[in-house]
Amino acid sequence: MAAVTFADERLRDDDLAFAARTTATVPGLSHHTVPGAPGTVYYAGLHDLAALPVTDAPNAYVVTASIKRAVLDTIAANAPTPGVHFTGAAGDAVLSAPSSYLADLLRERRHRQAWSHALVHARLRHTSTFAVLARAWPASRTDLAKAWSQTADELRRPARDWIPQAQRPVAWTPLLASADWMNTDTRSRLADAVDQAAGALANAPARLADWTARQDLARVGANTAGWRALALAEHGIELAAPYLDNEVIRACLAVPADQRGAPGQYKPLLDAAFTGKRVLPGFVLARTTKGGFNALAYAGLRDHAPVLKELVGPSSRLAALGLVTQAPVNDALARAAAGQPTAQGALHLVVTAEVWLRQLAAAPTCWWEEVSPHVARA
Repeated sequence: MAAVTFADERLRDDDLAFAARTTATVPGLSHHTVPGAPGTVYYAGLHDLAALPVTDAPNAYVVTASIKRAVLDTIAANAPTPGVHFTGAAGDAVLSAPSSYLADLLRERRHRQAWSHALVHARLRHTSTFAVLARAWPASRTDLAKAWSQTADELRRPARDWIPQAQRPVAWTPLLASADWMNTDTRSRLADAVDQAAGALANAPARLADWTARQDLARVGANTAGWRALALAEHGIELAAPYLDNEVIRACLAVPADQRGAPGQYKPLLDAAFTGKRVLPGFVLARTTKGGFNALAYAGLRDHAPVLKELVGPSSRLAALGLVTQAPVNDALARAAAGQPTAQGALHLVVTAEVWLRQLAAAPTCWWEEVSPHVARA
């Protein structure tokens, strides 16, 4: 089996060290490193949208396509046949849980457990326990229908100034900065739609953590389908995502979020499943670090700012629909180019949606039509 690690020096993480150590320990693995390059950054290649496969829905991998292509090129060069590429997509969603589960603990009056968990979360984030609990408190006092009504009220107010999402309260349906980039009429229409959905809601989830996990899995699933389309279209490589398997999801989400996301242990489900099984080395299960692509995201925002400004500029499909306005988007791009904190997640989603809309406009038009069969009567 060939194992591949994307190892750009700009990432400054320990992924490569763990991969090399694992390869030396587990028999039957051949390890291949994918070095970074000037072009392996976020937002590269968006000047030529025809080079990207058209997918059924917007997918986040159009933004990281150059990185994925580098990985797929290495796989293709070192495999006798296209084969199957296994990805860890959705691993975080099923093996752990975001700290928003603290809102459920507070709602259920499990105050002692909420305090002990918040204490560790605060230590990990270099903040106070009270700050962690204060973020979770508003969501603990409402349900999904009421939260949607509050979201509608928020959309009818003036757009907010940007602050990092981690500084905003935990929410059932958090509004990203992209909600503040819409024009007033679109915000009002969206508020009306959210109000209507709140009034019609039935069988609402009781726990915020369960709702969040399902939303995350739906998003990751749609994005992974886009990556699969890229792998098949350009390399004939099939993509497999074991963490998106139905049985894996059911088994993992059967464990309460406060156990999956317990801050004292990194991914406790993985540890429970493999400890003593001689499948994974102990040092892999003991790992507490995680690689991140933040450096490549900022490099891409800086290097490809002209292309991004054109995508979301006056000719933007999103702008024509009232979903973005120029000033706040340009401000976010300018902050990124200057190396300052900015609304990365919102920019990522906006660019992804804009690319998809432009692809649809350029794609050959086709449609489905159901034809009722005519049965001859005697």
